[in-house]
Amino acid sequence: MRKLALFCLTLALAAAAIAAPKSVYDFTLKSIDGQSTPLSEYHGKVVMLVNVASKCGYTPQYTALEALYEKYKDKGLVIVGIPANNFMGQEPGTNEEIKTFCSKKYNVSFPMMSKVSVKGDDKTPLYDFLTGKSTDPKFGGEIQWNFTKFLVGRNGSLVARFEPAITPDSPEVKSAIESALAAQ
Repeated sequence: MRKLALFCLTLALAAAAIAAPKSVYDFTLKSIDGQSTPLSEYHGKVVMLVNVASKCGYTPQYTALEALYEKYKDKGLVIVGIPANNFMGQEPGTNEEIKTFCSKKYNVSFPMMSKVSVKGDDKTPLYDFLTGKSTDPKFGGEIQWNFTKFLVGRNGSLVARFEPAITPDSPEVKSAIESALAAQ
């Protein structure tokens, strides 16, 4: 009986290991318009995932994010805005309000997702993965504020994390993007 229990436990652990997400491509979000968006659609591209908010001191970073997107999209960069209301209620709007704000105020043309939680008990699984110390001890750790940027290489692995105060047009962000784009 003990051998059977040990065998069952081994199978369960093996199944969990196989089912555990291995890259951002294992996740699906909803677009700002409510359409299912598997991140695997971006396989082979360099992806920057950014938790965004409309009423934050960092909100003007939308301008630099859009400029980065325009500069590098033809080389394989995709920026994905992920609205979240986890920090002092700075993203209170509906998805439609967020979409209108981003379009009218910042001319955002990069993909925007539906609002999610990036911190706490209701954290979306993608952010469990991105912030998990077991995923990548170098880049893990809770999201501290809006406009945290995760850079994902063409293979779906994290290659950099930039905290909110590091602007999208900073030399270190541009350098990381260019290095990721150059990697095949």
